[in-house]
Amino acid sequence: MPPRRVITGRSQEPRRRFTEELSRLRAEKGDSLRQLGDVLGWDSSLFGKMESGDTLGGPEVAQALDQHYGTPGLLLTLWELAMADPTQFKERYRRYMFLESEAVSLSHYAVCVLPGLLQTEGYARALLTAGGIAGAELTKQVQARIGRRALLEGDDAPPFRTMLSETVLRTPLDDADEWRTQLEHLLTMGERQRVMIQVLPHTVGLHALMNTTTMFLRSTDGRTVAWVETGYSGELIEATGSVERLQLRYDLARDLALSPADSRKFIMRMLEEVSCDPTT
Repeated sequence: MPPRRVITGRSQEPRRRFTEELSRLRAEKGDSLRQLGDVLGWDSSLFGKMESGDTLGGPEVAQALDQHYGTPGLLLTLWELAMADPTQFKERYRRYMFLESEAVSLSHYAVCVLPGLLQTEGYARALLTAGGIAGAELTKQVQARIGRRALLEGDDAPPFRTMLSETVLRTPLDDADEWRTQLEHLLTMGERQRVMIQVLPHTVGLHALMNTTTMFLRSTDGRTVAWVETGYSGELIEATGSVERLQLRYDLARDLALSPADSRKFIMRMLEEVSCDPTT
C-alpha cells in the first residue's frame, strides 16, 4: 500500500484527497454504499456522490464518517481543506445550476436582492456592476442570468415560490425607469399560475431567516437540497438533517409573510411611489 500523503493546508488537491480517502476507508471496512447509508442514517446516494466528488456533504457527515471508520478528525480536516479551496465555489455553483434546471419545484427567500429568476436585465446589470463586474464579463453574466428565466417559461415550468424581505423592495435602482420596469415585471410574474410571490414585511420583527438567502430545490426522486448564500459565497447543502432544519426555519418565516394577494398590493404601492416621485 502506498504511503499516506501528509495532510496540510498547502495541499494542492484537497477535494481529490478527500474523495480518495472516503473510497479507501470504505473499501478497507468492506461497506457497501447501502450499508453505509443504513448505519449512518443518510441516503446512500449522498456517499456515492461524495466519493465521486459531485458533492462534499456537510461537516456533520464528515464527523459521522470519522466515528464510523475510527479516524477521529481525519475526514473532517480533509473536508475543511476541500471547502476552503477557492476553486470549489464555482464547482458548487455549477452543480447548483444543474440541480435548479432539473428541479420539480423551487422555494426561495431573499434577504436583500431579488432572486435571479425574477430579475430584469436592468436590475441584473446594476447588481453585477455594484459587485465590481465590468466590460465583456459583465455582458456575459447579465446574459447568463437573464437566460435562467427560461426555467419559469412554458406549461411544464416548475412551481416557484419566493418570499421577499421588505428590504428587497425598499432598495431601489438608481435609475427610476429601470426600477419601475423591475416592479412591473414582478407583478407580471406574480400573475402566473406557477409563480407565487410573498412579502415578509419589516413589521414581523426578528425571524428565523434574518440573514440567510435560501433556495430549496426538490428533485424528481423527492429529495430536497438547499443553496444558501451571501454576497461573497454560496454553499450547497445536501445532508438531509441540515436541509430539514433549514426548511423548518423557512416555514416559520413563511407563516409571517403576507398572502400572495396582499403581497401584490404591497408591490403595487411601491410602484405607485416610484410613479409619483417628482424627480423621475
